[in-house]
Amino acid sequence: MNDVLGPVLGVVVLLAAAGGLVWFTQRAPARSMLSSPDPDAEPEDKPPTLIDRIGDALARTRAGLSSVFAGFAPGKDLDADAWVQLEEGLIRADMGPRTALALVTAARDAKVPVAELRGWLAIEVARRISRFTFDIAMASTGPTVILVVGVNGAGKTTTIGKLASRYKLAGKSVMLGAADTFRAGAIDQLKVWGERAGVPVVAHQEGADPAAVCHDTVKSAIAKGVDIVILDTAGRLQAHAALMDELGKICRVVGKLLPGAPHECLLVLDGTMGQNALAQARVFKQVTSVTGIALTKLDGTAKGGVVVAIAEELDLPVKLVGCGEKLDDLRDFDPHSFAKGLFG
Repeated sequence: MNDVLGPVLGVVVLLAAAGGLVWFTQRAPARSMLSSPDPDAEPEDKPPTLIDRIGDALARTRAGLSSVFAGFAPGKDLDADAWVQLEEGLIRADMGPRTALALVTAARDAKVPVAELRGWLAIEVARRISRFTFDIAMASTGPTVILVVGVNGAGKTTTIGKLASRYKLAGKSVMLGAADTFRAGAIDQLKVWGERAGVPVVAHQEGADPAAVCHDTVKSAIAKGVDIVILDTAGRLQAHAALMDELGKICRVVGKLLPGAPHECLLVLDGTMGQNALAQARVFKQVTSVTGIALTKLDGTAKGGVVVAIAEELDLPVKLVGCGEKLDDLRDFDPHSFAKGLFG
């Protein structure tokens, strides 16, 4: 009996296994199709775009303006009180009284419908601040020298570190000059950022002549064929004359070593300061040839409209914006992304 059952059981097992194999091969394509990703689907970890970053940074400003628009009745023309509310909302966003009045007057004269007002303002703001060149100026030959100025606490040294990291990642050789010899700890702070970015820092002792530091930095950069030189400077607004003399001397010394230098003079402003930042910009524009603004801490303020005020009242472009604390959180300014982030 066992001799008969053995072969029969063997055949049954083989048939069952074959059936299972057929079932699996028939089901496998369906399982594969279910688990394979859609080639047209957006990746979940897609890095944020510039518009995303600017939009996030301006969330508080946009929320304040949105509350103003929410109070307007759709389909109805704005009355005198509504226009005043809009002007006050733009002032609270720190566009400044002059710029706010100009925008409201232009919108009222154009008879912009309420439903189109937000979009119209975004286009008008982008138009008003698009007349500049936003790229950092570069030397045609030899090192490009970028002079960075600004008051203490504005994020000047941090901006320099981020800018150095950006150029280093782009394949450029970078050298930093620690010419803020007045503020205690400024030299060490720049050295820390130099280490983070992986770039050398030229420094003297605390209290040394800032122009001498800049001289040695540029001279070393020329000798070593460095692409980008970034010079940190002190910002002492309580002594305008001293600041003017110091920055003037730096520019003369650097210009003798490298005609045309400095090629860019970036003023770093704290975005949370609003109209105070505008006042600082006025002073620095008087004492040195500021060519552009780096606006920091944009992610922590409800006063992002100061960008528009700077462009309108000082005729200066914001070239860089700081949207966070990471090394890659310094972004090129784009007027259209900014306007979209401001008004939504």
